[in-house]
Amino acid sequence: MISRALSVPTAKGESARRALREAGLLRDDLEIVRVEGRLVFPLVSEGAVPAGWGTLGEHQFPPTTPRGPPDYRTLAVLPESERAQLPRSFDVVGDIVLVRVPKELEAQREKIGEALLRFVPGARIVGWDRGVHGADRRRSVERIAGSGGWATRHRENGLELEVDVEQAYFSPRLAREHARVAAEVRAGERVYDLCCGVGPFALTIARAGKAGPIVAVDANPRAVALLRTTLHRSAFGAQIRPVEADLVRFLEGAEPVEVVILNLPREGIKYLASVARAVAPGGRLFYYEVTPRAEAGSRAEVIAASLEPNEWTVVEHHPVHAYSPGEDLVAFVFARGGT
Repeated sequence: MISRALSVPTAKGESARRALREAGLLRDDLEIVRVEGRLVFPLVSEGAVPAGWGTLGEHQFPPTTPRGPPDYRTLAVLPESERAQLPRSFDVVGDIVLVRVPKELEAQREKIGEALLRFVPGARIVGWDRGVHGADRRRSVERIAGSGGWATRHRENGLELEVDVEQAYFSPRLAREHARVAAEVRAGERVYDLCCGVGPFALTIARAGKAGPIVAVDANPRAVALLRTTLHRSAFGAQIRPVEADLVRFLEGAEPVEVVILNLPREGIKYLASVARAVAPGGRLFYYEVTPRAEAGSRAEVIAASLEPNEWTVVEHHPVHAYSPGEDLVAFVFARGGT
C-alpha cells in the first residue's frame, strides 16, 4: 500500500519511531521498511511533521503481520471507562518501563503496571514516574509491577549507557537530540556538557569522533559515577573528563569553548547569562527549555537579546517533544558573534 512516509538514517530509527508514536503520526497497519541504509516509516494522512525529523515523501509498504496486542491498554483489566483514561505513552529505559499514572487511576496502578510488564518485550520492572525533583534532578519512582532495582543499561545511538532512573537524570526521549547535536559538532571543537546527568550528550559526541576535549559536568555524584562506569567500558573514554561540581562554581573558572550544552529545562534560564560567557566567540550554545507551544519563536529572540546585545543570534529552534498539553521541550541554538 502506498502511504505518506518519513525517511531517516538507520542510526536515528528508534528515536524517530518513538517521536512519531508519541505524536500520533505512525501508522500501525503498515510495516516499517529499510531502504539503502535508511528506515522509512508509514505516516497517517494528516498531522504536521516537525521540520528536521527526516525526509517526507510517499512509499510502498507491506501490511503488518499480527504480533499480539498493538496497545498495552487492551491488556489492562479495567472497566472500559477507566481504560479510556490510560496514558497512551510510556518510556522504556533498558529493561525498565516508566509511566505517568493519572490521578484518577492511582488506585489501579498495579493493573497498569502488569499490563505494561506483559506488553513491553524484555521488561523487568514498571515504575510509576512521579517526575524529576531537586537540584540533583532525581526521579521519584514507585514500583507498580515486576522486581529488582532501578539501575540498568540503556542502548541508544550505538551506545550502552549506565543508568539509574531513580538516582540520576536521564531521558530516553532525547535520543534523537543527542545524535543531532553530535552531528553538528565540528572537528576539534571543545565541548562543555553542563548538567550532563549520565552523560548521553557527551558520550554521543565523543562516539562521533570529531570533537576535541569534552568536559561533562553535574552536581549529582551518582550521575557522575554512572558516567565514569560507562567511560570505563568505552574506547573513547579518555576524550571525556567527568566533573562533579556545582554549575555556578564550575563556570567561575571555565575557559570559553566552542560548544556549550545546557539541558536544564525549568531552571536553566537562571544560569544562562553565566553559561553564555563560557561560549567562545564564534561558538554555539545548545539550550533546552520548557516553553508554551505558541511562543517558541518569540522566546528565542527574547533569550538571544538577554545574553549580550548585538552579539548573539538565533540559529534555530525546534520542539523536541510535548511536555504538557500546552508546552513543549524546545531546543534553542544560539551563535555568539566575533572571532
